[in-house]
Amino acid sequence: MSELLLELFSEEIPARLQTRAAEDLRRLMVDGLKARGLEVGEARAFATPRRLALVIDGVPKKSPATSEERKGPRVGAPEQAVQGFLKAAGLASLKDAEVVKDEKKGDYYIARIDKPGRSAGEIVNEILRETILNFPWPKTMRFNAHLDNGSELRWIRPLHSIVLLLDGKVVPFEIAGIKAGNQTRGHRFMGNEPFKVTGFADYEKQLKAHKVILDAATRASQINEGAHALAKEAHLTLVEDDALAVENAGLTEWPTVLMGAFDKSFLEVPAECLTSAMKTHQKCFSLRHGKKLANNFLLVSNLKAKDGGKTIIAGNEKVIAARLSDAKFFWEQDLKKKLDVMRDELKGVTFHEKLGTQFERTERIKELAAEIARFEELCEAALALRAGELSKADLVSGMVGEFPELQGLMGRYYAEAEHMSPEIARAIELHYKPKGPADSVPLESEGDGAAVAVALADKLDTLVGFWAIGEKPTGSGDPYQLRRAALGVIRLVIDNDLRLPLIDEIEKAAELVLKSISDVALEKKRKSGGDIVHGEVRTFTDWNGRQVSPNSVDLLAFFAERLKVYLRDKGARHDLIDAIFSLPGQDDLALIVKRVEALTEFLKTDDGANLLAGVKRAQSILTIEEKRDKVSYAGDYEVALLQEKEELALAAAIESVKQDTVAALNVENFAGSMRALAELRAPVDAFFDKVTVNADDPQLRKNRLRLLSQIRAATLNVADFTKITG
Repeated sequence: MSELLLELFSEEIPARLQTRAAEDLRRLMVDGLKARGLEVGEARAFATPRRLALVIDGVPKKSPATSEERKGPRVGAPEQAVQGFLKAAGLASLKDAEVVKDEKKGDYYIARIDKPGRSAGEIVNEILRETILNFPWPKTMRFNAHLDNGSELRWIRPLHSIVLLLDGKVVPFEIAGIKAGNQTRGHRFMGNEPFKVTGFADYEKQLKAHKVILDAATRASQINEGAHALAKEAHLTLVEDDALAVENAGLTEWPTVLMGAFDKSFLEVPAECLTSAMKTHQKCFSLRHGKKLANNFLLVSNLKAKDGGKTIIAGNEKVIAARLSDAKFFWEQDLKKKLDVMRDELKGVTFHEKLGTQFERTERIKELAAEIARFEELCEAALALRAGELSKADLVSGMVGEFPELQGLMGRYYAEAEHMSPEIARAIELHYKPKGPADSVPLESEGDGAAVAVALADKLDTLVGFWAIGEKPTGSGDPYQLRRAALGVIRLVIDNDLRLPLIDEIEKAAELVLKSISDVALEKKRKSGGDIVHGEVRTFTDWNGRQVSPNSVDLLAFFAERLKVYLRDKGARHDLIDAIFSLPGQDDLALIVKRVEALTEFLKTDDGANLLAGVKRAQSILTIEEKRDKVSYAGDYEVALLQEKEELALAAAIESVKQDTVAALNVENFAGSMRALAELRAPVDAFFDKVTVNADDPQLRKNRLRLLSQIRAATLNVADFTKITG
């Protein structure tokens, strides 16, 4: 077995592309080797700003020999078919083929083609050429390197050299005039002289000697360690940012952390603005002195300077001062405008061509937020209305224009500068939350009821709006992040234990969207009568005895699917969610979760498991008999026809359980409803043990089948057991 070492040495690869490129190189090479019969060992890929590298262990010397059997035409087939077969199989004549006897279809020819194994070097050469020519860079450039067919080789940046070693020996390879060898270079400034390598261990060792740390994770770790050490030395605390460390690791081959400073007058600007300016433009880390931002920063240099980094620090301080001056200018200019003035400017900011402007969105959000606040008693409706009204105002501010990640936060600062109530200010900031699975959720219990109302209104408006214009998520994409918005609604409802009738809020949001929808053709149809869905006059469908929009029902189903994902990540079973969602009128997410939790615990008990089996048996019998008889046996049984003591006992238990489960559910005692269901277990077991359902007497048979249907009816108060697997 041999070791394969590959390096593709180029000009600087953008940091954001390096990790993916290294993985693509590993995948393409390993898959190519395996496809050609070379089963290899561990493969590790690396990236620095100037190189992609790959080492693969356990590469066989050659691929195994293979034997292929190719079926040919029948004996006596036309000459044209015979000649085509001989040519495809590489045979000189039919004497080289074999005849297979087939009494049914007639005898036919086959060719046995033996292929000898190929050397690993030959295969590697072939795969590397394919990999370079078809590498999935998002963008490429030409650099005056011509292929044999006259076309130009394209790469992310000009490709200079290739190292290609198999078992320490150079594999002959050339593309666009670039020949593979055993020679590479180190750091651009501290070790750029060429050197030869004999294998991966030697390669990694010599790179380090030439001031290149090959492993990106090691570089990131070194950056973090250096940053913490410098911060500690200055009695400051590092504002940790792992993503920034990774980005800097992609910008450097020999990272060196240095500390700079800026004028204290900049600290008058909100800390987040300064941090964003330093991170976005200069990839610098921020520092804190206690709880406040310090007027120092950490930069990551790509070399260890002879002057200790003084020149580098001075250069960065100059650029940082300019960037912070810009941030301070934006801050001061923004403070000259009231949020209401900014909000009015939203009339010129399009949210979506079919859903109007951001101003129109705030009109919808404020109405929906106020309604949610009133219904859930989250806060005074006026607070939610005002917060919703101003929720997007900071989008036209200079600061958010420069640093979009500060949206919401800057709105809070501007609201505080106008001495608005803390609830409104925080609602403006927090209404974007949660921004992802790991993000926190605003909580009513912490005084953020207005934020909860606006956050829900914002996300519901987004979902309902895009549903109304037919822009739903698909298997191939979710450009408007609607899955994330739905998950945000779910988390807001569950974490705040809100009893929100989702279908009502969806319908209310739809009404607001359809009133302000800006597509001209749709607006004309709306004015001519009726609402619009997908460009057509709105239709209605029945949902739990109510007439609602089909879009609302469809969106509720979307929430059900996202709830399954959310609860599955929490360890719940998706079929139990189906069992609850299948019940009529289920749109209270917090209630659904509680019912799922109670059902989960019930099914862990012997009573639960046995009752599930009994209900499924009853349903199976009903399905078979209803299909055979072409009638439904749903409905009441006749008490007078109950003969056996077991069926009398079951009938009594069913009536009792119906009453007990309803009583428990009315006070949301879900565990109690499960305990009530457990009372069915023994009568159901006894019924199936002693009673013949398909009795000879037709009336008796019909009555017993109807009794079985009542088992399902009794359990349907709690869950649809037929949806449960197992």
